[in-house]
Amino acid sequence: MTSRAPDTPPLMISVAGVRGIVGASLTPPVLTRFAAAFARELGEGPIVVGRDARISGPMVLRAVAAGVTAAGRDLVDIGLATTPATQLAVEHLRAAGGIILTASHNPAPWNALKFLSARGEFLGPEEGQAVRERFEADRDLWVAFDRLGAIREESHALDWHLERVLSLRHIDLAKIRARKLEVVVDGCASVGGVAVPRLLRELGAEAIELDCEPNGQFTRVLEPLPENLGALGARVRAARADFGVAVDPDADRAAFVDADGKPLGEEYTVALGTRVALATEKGPVVTNLSTSRILDAVCDTFGVPLHRTPVGEAHVVGRMRALGAVAGGEGNGGMILPAAHFGRDGLVAVALIAQAMAVSGRSLRELAGELPMYYMVKSKLDRSTEPWERTAARIRASFGSFHLDSADGLRFDQGDEWVHVRASGTEPVVRVIAESPTLERTNELVEVARNAVRAPRQEV
Repeated sequence: MTSRAPDTPPLMISVAGVRGIVGASLTPPVLTRFAAAFARELGEGPIVVGRDARISGPMVLRAVAAGVTAAGRDLVDIGLATTPATQLAVEHLRAAGGIILTASHNPAPWNALKFLSARGEFLGPEEGQAVRERFEADRDLWVAFDRLGAIREESHALDWHLERVLSLRHIDLAKIRARKLEVVVDGCASVGGVAVPRLLRELGAEAIELDCEPNGQFTRVLEPLPENLGALGARVRAARADFGVAVDPDADRAAFVDADGKPLGEEYTVALGTRVALATEKGPVVTNLSTSRILDAVCDTFGVPLHRTPVGEAHVVGRMRALGAVAGGEGNGGMILPAAHFGRDGLVAVALIAQAMAVSGRSLRELAGELPMYYMVKSKLDRSTEPWERTAARIRASFGSFHLDSADGLRFDQGDEWVHVRASGTEPVVRVIAESPTLERTNELVEVARNAVRAPRQEV
């Protein structure tokens, strides 16, 4: 492994791929070797590569292309592309797999390789472990000069994505176009700034662009959390728009603000989207352990079961496939609609919200107001060097009367309140998420958990 400064976060290697700080933990040799390791684990066919608009993207692309072709595989470069468009391109081209070059919500110094299977889905645990083991073994990666792969470009990935979304049976194009929505789009200076306005115009809406030039010059914190959407809210008010939508750099997550510029909170994305999906077709719904109980209420209304999995798209998708789910996703704004594809999709979320408004004639705030009110607080702490078992014991003791689910970290629930404590797979932090009917109680739950996570100071 490459050397790094003591205060540099290490490579974050997960089932889905690898991320790190460019030039520190994520270097050209690491990128090339990981790309080659992934390529050598795949079956026949080309490998699709798409990227977000991060400044480091062109360098990362070249390193990845070197690894893929040096491993003897052909590469299809689809250029600047959303994560869902890259997933659909793998499917459309019948590729062996794909690599998305994006660190999602991580800050600008970060980048990542997210690996896709031949189905255009994130790798499962066994597939991801195989890639990691090949990378760490650093052998059987390269081919001779006469077996090198080739590179070609493909420019139609967004067209394929839009075609899939616009043809969904959940969408009534005539009604949406008749509504003539005005929508402000916060494109996060990346690929969603191109894709989402194009979708809205196809839906007959006026798209008012904010940070939609895909130049990687980020002007806000990248997660589309309420506290990061002040500029979007102000533009919605100034334009007297119907609503605003913000995406993350790879546009697999979407969060909405109402006509007054007030954020709904990213937890409402899957809840409102699932309500549209279930109105079309009833069936199981799947989400993760950190998603709001608002989704429970939606499922109860339609009389369908809600299943929860560990956090991570691969876990949610795996359960959705197994159960034949009709909708699902993650509460971070990641809507998954199998009728489109098995992946989080910000464009699908936008289309479903537009459908809900067009059919009901209601405003976005009125639609959100039909759902129960819960207060969620998301917090994180730096991960300490203390063994997790010792930390976990303190947390369990702090929530002794709660029901425990240990499938992913520690999740405690009691009545209509819960708290989830888990080590992040994308940052070197411990995440603490809690929810209850009151903000005061939710803050209490978070503080109890944070105090339990902190290692006791050693006596001198």
